[in-house]
Amino acid sequence: MNVQTLLDDRKKFFWILHIVGWCSFALVHYIGSFVDNFRDSYIFIIISDAYIGAMLTLPLRYLYQKVWEMTPTKLIVTILSASFVVGITWGVIKRFSFFEFYKFGSHPEDWTYYFHNTLGSFYIVLCWSGLYFGIKYYQMLQKERQKVLTAANMANQAQLKMLRYQLNPHFLFNTLNAISTLIMCEENNTANRMVSKLSEFLRHSLHTDPIKKVPLKQEIKALSLYLEIEKIRFEDRLTVNWKVSENAEQALVPSLLLQPLIENSIKYAIAACDDGGVISVSAETFGHDLLLEVKDNGPGLDNGHYNTSQKGVGVGITNIKERLQNLYDDHSFVLSSVEPNGLKVNIRIPLEFEAE
Repeated sequence: MNVQTLLDDRKKFFWILHIVGWCSFALVHYIGSFVDNFRDSYIFIIISDAYIGAMLTLPLRYLYQKVWEMTPTKLIVTILSASFVVGITWGVIKRFSFFEFYKFGSHPEDWTYYFHNTLGSFYIVLCWSGLYFGIKYYQMLQKERQKVLTAANMANQAQLKMLRYQLNPHFLFNTLNAISTLIMCEENNTANRMVSKLSEFLRHSLHTDPIKKVPLKQEIKALSLYLEIEKIRFEDRLTVNWKVSENAEQALVPSLLLQPLIENSIKYAIAACDDGGVISVSAETFGHDLLLEVKDNGPGLDNGHYNTSQKGVGVGITNIKERLQNLYDDHSFVLSSVEPNGLKVNIRIPLEFEAE
């Protein structure tokens, strides 16, 4: 049983601390008896005092549970009063045991001797009460903290789902627009092929958990489905080069992470050029990082491709940035120009693999 589980089980945690605390009290007083050179019979008194103290403080737990919701002033008064009564009672019983067992029944003539050093007993009980409330408040704060973390995690998952689902209508709109254009141009066969590939891609997309990371190999498969759709539109004008290391294929990435980048490259580097263009996708591992790169030979940054100002960034790029920020504390997303023309996007994320 770990510490957090023990803290959550309040009843068991109380009994463990209660027993350990009073056993420690007995042990400390037993060690002190060697210094004062008490007789062996004093061991019985020590055990008796610890046992009585443990029994007398037990009702305090149930009293404190009932007065927990009191105002601070009333609660403090209740704690002091209860601790005083229990402390004095315990002190008197300890003195009685001392005279009964250690002095062999020889009782003092002055009854006030029974109250000798009872304030010390009051302080011990007061410390017990302080520890009780301190630990209870700590448990309450831990519980509230857990609730906050759970709520934050649920909000984070909801945001990730929203960002992930945002890609589908964005991509779907562009594809349906292309299909509509083909129908208007009476290229019905090509339009039918695109619809078939589109349904296959969406089926794959909808069966992927929006907040679950997938192996890069699976992500490439989804990209291949998407590129098959675009290949129907552009035919020989679209060329895609893949360079993915074997180790990188097994690395985990957010689902549909690269699809918006490919889509933007097609929009700016392929569709905008009569001769089409080339898109290069590479992935490799380096130390504890996974390095991803998408490169095209389009117009590049200087011609408005991937405008880096916040106002000009499209849905796809903004989506990727937000998803990476939600998923990773340590990552990078860099846009840069390629000479003589073109643009590349470099993504660095922590290297992760599926648990075996």
